[in-house]
Amino acid sequence: MLDICLLGTGGMMPLPYRWLTSMMTRCGGSNLLIDCGEGTQIALKEKGWSPKPIDFICFTHYHADHISGLPGLLLTMGNAERTQPLLLVGPKGLERVVGALRTIAPELPFPLQFLELEQPRHRMELGPYVVDAYRVNHNVTCYGYAVSIPRTGRFDVDRAKEHEIPRKFWSRLQKGEVITDEDGRVFTPDMVLGPDRKGLKVVYCTDTRPVPVITEYAKDADLMICEGMYGEKEKAAKAREYKHMTFYEAAALAREAGPKELWLTHYSPSLTRPEEYMDEVRSIFPAAKAARDGWSLELQFEED
Repeated sequence: MLDICLLGTGGMMPLPYRWLTSMMTRCGGSNLLIDCGEGTQIALKEKGWSPKPIDFICFTHYHADHISGLPGLLLTMGNAERTQPLLLVGPKGLERVVGALRTIAPELPFPLQFLELEQPRHRMELGPYVVDAYRVNHNVTCYGYAVSIPRTGRFDVDRAKEHEIPRKFWSRLQKGEVITDEDGRVFTPDMVLGPDRKGLKVVYCTDTRPVPVITEYAKDADLMICEGMYGEKEKAAKAREYKHMTFYEAAALAREAGPKELWLTHYSPSLTRPEEYMDEVRSIFPAAKAARDGWSLELQFEED
């Protein structure tokens, strides 16, 4: 199971009814946050989720509306007596940027670890998550993220018996362990597992022009969360100039990628009623929605 909450849907500046960009996922007791705009803590409080168990924070880029909430979040996590390390992931320069922000959050009871992205693509295994970072096209270095929960194949009892694998090893093999018994025999998961089954995937990208790599990673995703900075068609030129996307460009990407659902996010402050533009957006991609702060989704593995 994968829980998702889109904590903030605003771009540029927070509004009384819309916090800045942030999304959180929960799976198997591990929490991952993508971006940390102003108001992230309030959004978490409204959702009833705690910041203390966040294990990883991934940043798309270092514009203020995506990272300005970090110092306060770190202080809150420290005040909650957190001691375990926190891993921060983002484009090159992350440690320098966070170091500057920590001028107002200098003392923490837990260590920060940094993973700086330099290549156009980077795959990470973070707890239960497989996270693919992919570079997009903004006016600063910016990444999108595909967050996947893989699912191993079904355990085959007959094959386990055929290989004379002791029952006490079955659960460990099912979890992916390679086991050597007291007689030196080696048992591997592929000896007892069928082909991998369909997992879960959420794709998140914001602050970018439409580029093919977005479609590539969003292919057949359970949920695609994508920037829709402008719904007004007359602002298409502005979107191109500042390297953002319109609702219609995001919907065209989704039509090509085929996710089960598209949530638009990162709205311009001038866009007060995104729902007004959705009829035309859905004519491009019917499963498109104008997301709002606090939207949640619980994804389950498909039944066999």
